[in-house]
Amino acid sequence: METKKNIEVELRSLIDEKKFIELNDFLMKNGEDLGEDNKDSYFYHLPDKLIKVVNSETKNSAKLTLKLQKIGLGDDFEEIDVNFLPKDMNSVLRILDILGYGENHLYSYQNRHNYLYKGVEFAIKYTVSWGFHCEMEIVIDNKEDVSKTIKQIEEVARELGLKTMSNDESKEFMKKIITGWERGPYSRDEFKNKKF
Repeated sequence: METKKNIEVELRSLIDEKKFIELNDFLMKNGEDLGEDNKDSYFYHLPDKLIKVVNSETKNSAKLTLKLQKIGLGDDFEEIDVNFLPKDMNSVLRILDILGYGENHLYSYQNRHNYLYKGVEFAIKYTVSWGFHCEMEIVIDNKEDVSKTIKQIEEVARELGLKTMSNDESKEFMKKIITGWERGPYSRDEFKNKKF
């Protein structure tokens, strides 16, 4: 059975608190507001792939995603998604632990607001590990369109004054995150109590 490819072309930009506020304000006024999507996220790091399990408290949904490529190994990520009920989150995590993936996982709570602007989906985010940052993505179904899609995202990023991370920068950043390094200046609760 042939399934349609789900290829996420995604670029990231590290930003500061001021840019975080500016981007949210600008995209709220000039883009399409896709809403908040705060979530508990678990990342299972395999040698060349990534399993991500999320429980979206805002949307009351949960999903396991297998990314067929890790951050830092390219800008396009073919994904396979499985949706499940939030009440089954602990069972899904337990299965991954029993299969031996538990030793290589990281937990992160994401404060996230999504927008659509000029065909690019923006996730303006804060996590303790990454700090303030944004992800810009377009989902395509043809690998041949990756280069032109990257150019499209980069053009919109430049317009908004965002410097996208190279694969090497992303790879080095992830090495630090995996060791427990945290870029964010606020804890989860401190961030939730801040007024932006």
